[in-house]
Amino acid sequence: MKLLVINGPNLNMLGIREPALYGKADYKALEALVRETCHAQGIDVDIVQSNHEGAIVDAIQSALGRYDGIVINPAAYTHTSIAILDALKAVGLPAVEVHISDISRREPFRQLSYPALACVKSIMGQGLDGYRQAILFLSSLIQNTSSST
Repeated sequence: MKLLVINGPNLNMLGIREPALYGKADYKALEALVRETCHAQGIDVDIVQSNHEGAIVDAIQSALGRYDGIVINPAAYTHTSIAILDALKAVGLPAVEVHISDISRREPFRQLSYPALACVKSIMGQGLDGYRQAILFLSSLIQNTSSST
């Protein structure tokens, strides 16, 4: 099994940007958590981070035929990007949306998620552990789907 983990704008600033909201762990700690979780599950993983919407769309499109699922934290593009939603719908891979903070309890403009409309699950407010939860969920979903076909 192979997963693609996509992180959107400003996630490279973890540990620096609003640590009271996003925690003190930096982006390298997030990458390490993702890699360790995947390694423990026997999952191959690639991790992408971009501050550019088009690069995220390109990463999603390139996942077709190469990956079994996507974990995505679109960050600020969550609330604005129909392009990311359309890319997720186009590739049709199971995707889990992750947010470090609980966007449902934040400012009203942050409570709308376009990508969630194409995701099988959204995990929010679990800090970096939300990524571990997303990986485990996708792994189980993909294994169950492939064993039933």
